[in-house]
Amino acid sequence: MINYNFIQKILHQFILGNNFTKKSLYELEKIFFLKKEQNVIEKKHVFISSLPRSGTTILLERLYSSGEFISLTYNNMPFIMSPNISKFFIKKKNIKLERFHQDRINIDLSSPEAFDEAIFSMFSQSEIVNEMVNYISLVSNGARYLSKNNNFKRIDYIKKAFPNAIILSPIRHPLQHSFSLLSQHKNFINLQFKNKFIRDYMSYLNHFEFGIDHKPWNISDNYSNNLDLNYWLEQWLLFYQNAIDKFLNEKNILFFKYENLTDQNLLANISEKISLKKRSVLKFEIIEKKIDLNYDLKLLDRCIEVYNKIKI
Repeated sequence: MINYNFIQKILHQFILGNNFTKKSLYELEKIFFLKKEQNVIEKKHVFISSLPRSGTTILLERLYSSGEFISLTYNNMPFIMSPNISKFFIKKKNIKLERFHQDRINIDLSSPEAFDEAIFSMFSQSEIVNEMVNYISLVSNGARYLSKNNNFKRIDYIKKAFPNAIILSPIRHPLQHSFSLLSQHKNFINLQFKNKFIRDYMSYLNHFEFGIDHKPWNISDNYSNNLDLNYWLEQWLLFYQNAIDKFLNEKNILFFKYENLTDQNLLANISEKISLKKRSVLKFEIIEKKIDLNYDLKLLDRCIEVYNKIKI
């Protein structure tokens, strides 16, 4: 998220807050720029998919820095429905700033980000596979597409649209991960109370992971208070239990432990899986936080059982 001025905020609201405008821009984009002859379906695109706060952003940035992929960036905002039309709106200021997550990740207009959920959420189940192909053709112009998405609900559609696509899924230790989710949830509640545009912006992009409008990934069994660490532990369990049960043995989906991103064998595995030429971009630092909150020990044990199903 970039610090926008008043005019830019109005433009975001007009374009992203209006489905008619979004769809109209998308249809115009297809008329002028869609090239059906591109072999986009057969390419080995890369989709990073896991819960937020699991290393998805830093993995996205590292892979994007290789120059081997095309992604949506902040330069495409707010014209994400029309990635080629957006190139006509030149943005001169490009200052790196720490993002609102306050997690030491600095971003600028050229930084990649997860914007495509706002597009794909517009389409019905019968439309989405075809429109995924169309949209990624528009963004990539024949190159390999790179994206992150903090859920698994698009995986089946991705597999149908792009049979050679690779899905990378880092799994973070449940206690550290849940604490990070809780911390960001509190952070964004505070930010959204202070600045309504942050709340609107996240809504435009279908980002309800944190903040006032948070939506759980699964219906809670025992913990419904999202200001409680146990709520996030339970969400972690339900999310990854489902994902691993369904996708662990899929050949084009690579689950790995976030904490192992400093291991050269894992980095070599990832590089080979996605046919990455510039392997030197894969450098990571893992930081653990001290956690003083109370939590359900039995719930954590169940989470760790799931976490330990990941062998790399």
